[in-house]
Amino acid sequence: MPTAAIAFDAFQRLADEDCEARIVAAKAALGKRAVILGHHYQRADVYKHADLTGDSLKLSRLAASTAADYIVFCGVHFMAEVADILSRPEQISILPDLNAGCSMADMANLAKVERAWRELSEVFDPDEQVTPVTYINSAADLKAFCGEHGGIVCTSTNARKILEWSFAQQPKVLFFPDQHLGRWTGHKMGIPLEEMPVWDPDEPMGGLEVEQIRKAKILLWKGHCSVHQMFQASHILRYKSQYPDAIVISHPECNFDVCRLSDYVGSTEFIIKTIAEAPPGTRWLVGTELNLVNRIAEQFKPEGKIVQFMAPTVCMCSTMARIDPQHLAWTLENLVQGKVVNQITVPEEEAALARLALERMLQVS
Repeated sequence: MPTAAIAFDAFQRLADEDCEARIVAAKAALGKRAVILGHHYQRADVYKHADLTGDSLKLSRLAASTAADYIVFCGVHFMAEVADILSRPEQISILPDLNAGCSMADMANLAKVERAWRELSEVFDPDEQVTPVTYINSAADLKAFCGEHGGIVCTSTNARKILEWSFAQQPKVLFFPDQHLGRWTGHKMGIPLEEMPVWDPDEPMGGLEVEQIRKAKILLWKGHCSVHQMFQASHILRYKSQYPDAIVISHPECNFDVCRLSDYVGSTEFIIKTIAEAPPGTRWLVGTELNLVNRIAEQFKPEGKIVQFMAPTVCMCSTMARIDPQHLAWTLENLVQGKVVNQITVPEEEAALARLALERMLQVS
């Protein structure tokens, strides 16, 4: 008679050091049957157990190329969905805690995007005027929407290439869910700010006049990252007044003024690479998630590089932090027993359309 999955209650009160030993033992028992993915923003006590580390798309692609049966994604929900979409059919994608979501991804849902599409049809035929572009930080059904409507997915690394491709298809773009990435990318392409109005999904017609919609090149969805919105231009100005030689580097999910005052703007991988290649003894102010900044600060301290977190208050990805050593130990020990908990499965019809949008992105970039 098959045994039931081990309940999480047995792990809830486990001390972190006990979890540590059990994670190591479970990993050894599973061997190559399981691969643990650790996103750059993951907390240190979980990140250290990852077999592969990086940003969300890179991790999903790497996991699909492994021989692992189980992909244990220490990230957030949309990342595990992408892993399920891009992995081989026999691979199983798992999120150790189903509460690990993304507030930005939640700011655009399918019902609101479909309503926006219907409202746009009162001005023109959106399928003949608009390329929908979703940031990879979005739910699978939004990627599927883009696949169905001739659209595409982008990352913070390839956003410019993706927008260039999008404008070659249609004269306008609907960009969701992060307005800041869309605005900064459009700005770098020379698009005036007045041609990138914000579409508020909670207002009729996005809160815009018909003429604004007609003149728009990019309709920016009213969404943002709760971590990156904490960084302000005043933080940069105050730091530079103390340390004029400091170099400022920020993620494009930061607001426009922060990006404009930064010396460099780019993805998590770009931030790590840029600081790694910098001369010893340089001083950096970094506008991205705290766990990553702390990790970089420790990594490059021996080179005399000073890496400072931009915000004066603690600012981390609290939803990703829900994946703790207790949840990871619980997930792995169930796999040792042959039990899968918290599998993430994207329905096949939805996955096929989402895969189409992702494949367009990979071909373009």
